[in-house]
Formats: sequence, C-alpha cells, structure tokens
Amino acid sequence: MNFKLILIFSITFTVVSTSNIFAEEIPDYFNPYAPIYTDREVYTWTDKVHITVVAPSWNANRNGIDSIGTQERHFIRIYTGEHSLEPYKLTETEPSSGIFTGEVTLTGFLHDVDDDGNPDTNPRTTGGGPTNGLLEVERDGGLTISFEFADGVVLTTSAMISWNVGEIIFDRPVFLIGDTARIQVVDPDMNLNPEAVDRVKVEISSDSDTAGITVNAIETDDDSGLFDAEFFFTQTSVSSGNRLFAMPDDSIYAKYKDNTLPLPYSIQDDLDVQIESKLESEVMPIQRISIEDVFFTDSFGILTEPTIDKTSQIVGRVSNNQSYDQSFVYIIQVKDGSKSVVSLSWMHGELTSNQSLELSQSWTPTETDNYSIETFVWKSLNNRVPLSPNSVLSYIIEQ
Repeated sequence: MNFKLILIFSITFTVVSTSNIFAEEIPDYFNPYAPIYTDREVYTWTDKVHITVVAPSWNANRNGIDSIGTQERHFIRIYTGEHSLEPYKLTETEPSSGIFTGEVTLTGFLHDVDDDGNPDTNPRTTGGGPTNGLLEVERDGGLTISFEFADGVVLTTSAMISWNVGEIIFDRPVFLIGDTARIQVVDPDMNLNPEAVDRVKVEISSDSDTAGITVNAIETDDDSGLFDAEFFFTQTSVSSGNRLFAMPDDSIYAKYKDNTLPLPYSIQDDLDVQIESKLESEVMPIQRISIEDVFFTDSFGILTEPTIDKTSQIVGRVSNNQSYDQSFVYIIQVKDGSKSVVSLSWMHGELTSNQSLELSQSWTPTETDNYSIETFVWKSLNNRVPLSPNSVLSYIIEQ
C-alpha cells in the first residue's frame, strides 16, 4: 500500500507601515551645497543681520524643524576681527524646506552720537541663536559667517560694516503761509536700536529768527533709519516747540549734526548737514501794501497848495493788505522838469495786520517848475523788493 504524505504550510505575512520611517540623510561632503546669504552687502554698526543658509542636505527630519550650526565639528560661526559667536544655531523655516535662517543684532562700540558726553550704545557679544545673537563691531571692517559643512569643508560669506553720511530733506522747496512743513533725516547709523523707534534732533531757523527751534525727528519704523518731523510757521508769535517765527520771503534752514561719519573722516569728526527752503505768501510781494496818491498839507495838517519858498508836507497813505505785520521803507522822491532829483527822503516802519497809516515828509520848492513826486514802498533799503506799485504825481508850481 502506498501512502501519500501531504504537508500543509501556513504562512502568515505581516504588513508593516513605513510611512513614518526614514533613514537620516547624510550631507554630501564631496559636493557641498549650502550657500550663505545675508540681507545686505553693507551694514551699519547697529543693524540687524538676517542670515539664510540653503542646505537641503541637512534636512534630516522631513516632518520636523531641523537646525544647523551647533552639531559637533559642524559649527556656524559669526565673527568680526575681535568678537565671535560660536556655535550659532539656525533653524529651518518649515518642515522639509532645507532653508535655515537666523538673525544677529550688531551692537557697535562705545560712542557719543548726540554730544551729551555719554555713550549711546551698549556693545556686547552674546547669544547662541537663532535670534538672540548680539555682536560687537567697529566702524570699518567686516562681518563673516562660516559654516563647517563637513570635516575640512568650511563655507563662508562676508559683508562690510560702515557708517554713512546723513541726509536731510524738506518735503517741498517752497512753503506757503499756513503750511505745515515736514522734514526727513536719512541716517541708518542712528537706528541705534533696531527693535525700537529712535529719534534725532534737527535745528530749524529762518531769516527772521536765526536762533530758531530744535525739533525731534522720530524714526518711521523700528528698523528704518528714516526720521520724520513736522513744524509750522507763525508771523504773530515767538518761536517755541514746533512753531517757527518766519516772515514771507524768508529762507528756512534745517541743520542736522552727523556724528557718525565714514572714512576718510575720523571717528571723532562731525558734520553739519544743512538744507534750505523758502517761505512765501499767497499774496504777491507787489500786492502786500497799497499806496495812494500823495497830497499836500501845512504844518497843522490842513490841505494846502505848495508854493515857492514855503514848506509843505507831502502826505501819503499806505495800507497793509495782509493779516500779519509787515516791515517796510517808504520813499519819497521829487524830481524837477529836467528829471534831476531835488528832494529824497525815506522812513522805516511796520504795519500791523490790515493797518493803514499816513506818512509825511516836508518839502520846500525853491523855483517854478513841473515837478514829479514819486513814492515807493520796499521791504528795506537793503532788500529792494517792491511791496506796492510805485505812485507818480506831476505837480506844476508857478510863481
């Protein structure tokens, strides 16, 4: 009898999910790719430096946030000639991006920027990243960032550090009475704290008030290096606060003292950065004062006719057409028939808002003739800007 032996094998397969298991990627040491970028090529002494390293080989955890710079033998170092942050950590922007970022705030060196006798910076070097780094720097020099990508493979990038010459700007070349003036100082060196709003002082003056005022220009943003200030003009009050006494046709001056100058200046040098604008009135200069034709009176103010060898008063009326005071000089010139000047006199004065005033000057004709009596109103004898059209009156004096 033949027997058949039948063996039945039971095989069980277990399926294991590998969706959460990855082998850690190893950086390609023989083909290093990890470019280092900074957000600027040149920084000033108290800037915030934003650092980016593109290193896809260091994306070890595809579902998490990786970091670089603190692994043994793969440090990131941020340094100047005398100060260094090492190691310094950068973190991935998002899972599996392979882009690592961080920032370091430069803290400058001890220096007085506002002439009060005290330093305005707090230099120090501390922090391990990715955003808490503080690094001392000098005025001129460089900042270097290095990444030891692999044993013996160090990738670097550098940026310059330098001060800047400040700039000052009026928002318009000519202002009108009633305008609010705006001024901006551009000086990145005065962004002393890139995480807070800073301020600088600007001196403002006019031809009518050379002492002027000092205003605070406030930084437009925490890290802008742009500083704005506003002031306005008055023709009736003294200068105070953000109010500047200035009259029409005045030049308006702004001055900013820059104590942070680049080479070839020395660290101790300073520079007055200045700009000039003008203040004008909507009333044209030639229309600011009105004058009427002259007439003649005796010494008691009674109307009369001039005669030979008799002293008369040449009387004219002037009126201020503005709502603020106006200084002036009133000129009376008498010419004979041959156009020769036989009498010339002038009077300085000031008209208050919308004021009218009678002015007189004595004159004694000495012979018969056809005389021309001319009157002028100027700003001053030195500034011969006419404030009114001239007036001319012909008068015949007979025997």
